[in-house]
Amino acid sequence: MSLLVRSHAADADGTVLEVTPESAGWEYVGFRVVRLATGKGYSHREAGREACLVVLSGTVTVEAGERFEGLGGRKSVFEGAATSVYLPADTDYTITASSDAEVAICTAPGTGKGRVRVIRSDKVEIRGKGSNTRHVRNILSDTDEAESLLVVEVITPGGNWSSYPPHKHDRDAYPEETFLEETYYHRLSPPQGFAFQRVYTDERDIDETMAVEDGDVVMVPRGYHPVGAPHGYDLYYLNVMAGPRRNWVFRNDPAHDWIVRQ
Repeated sequence: MSLLVRSHAADADGTVLEVTPESAGWEYVGFRVVRLATGKGYSHREAGREACLVVLSGTVTVEAGERFEGLGGRKSVFEGAATSVYLPADTDYTITASSDAEVAICTAPGTGKGRVRVIRSDKVEIRGKGSNTRHVRNILSDTDEAESLLVVEVITPGGNWSSYPPHKHDRDAYPEETFLEETYYHRLSPPQGFAFQRVYTDERDIDETMAVEDGDVVMVPRGYHPVGAPHGYDLYYLNVMAGPRRNWVFRNDPAHDWIVRQ
């Protein structure tokens, strides 16, 4: 099975892409993207799963016991911070588009703990240096309130590398490393661009290199997973991670770890 999942024309409910634990062959991460024309709505309930609704573009109202109006507002994922809504497991919700909008629905197992809340990810963290520089906004870090989900968005300038040096988080061996499944939702600017992502293990039982285009998802069940953005095309990706322990502890590929020790 390929690790690359491409988006498609919108279904009747606006869904353009979906990864479920069943379709991915794993246990934790679910990911869906819906595109809604102005005035259209999307209603759902994530049974036994917590959710984080990330407004990728446009403006929406979310009703989930409470009503939150005017969420979002950016024209694209490359313009400013995301606005998101955290939902405990088994919460009924409706998203209504105040303008044409795209929303990512990130899910993972949950028991219903926590509270519905709006998350505004204003802080930008600069990671790396030189052609390894990228701009990171945490939406749900491992210090934020949630049961399983970790969610982060990253912009990698054209010509730069990201998730680099290659790193992995596929052993349940805290505090040395944690096991986390992961999805990468890719967007490009300009949108006709492409980027490359490789997913590989030490044993090379997984070793797949993919040319990703605007709107593609790459699934990372395990292994190292670096990303490269060609010159002229900025790369955005939204990461969703979840596993048996809600900590992000990774291990660099020993062959390339020297890069961060210079």
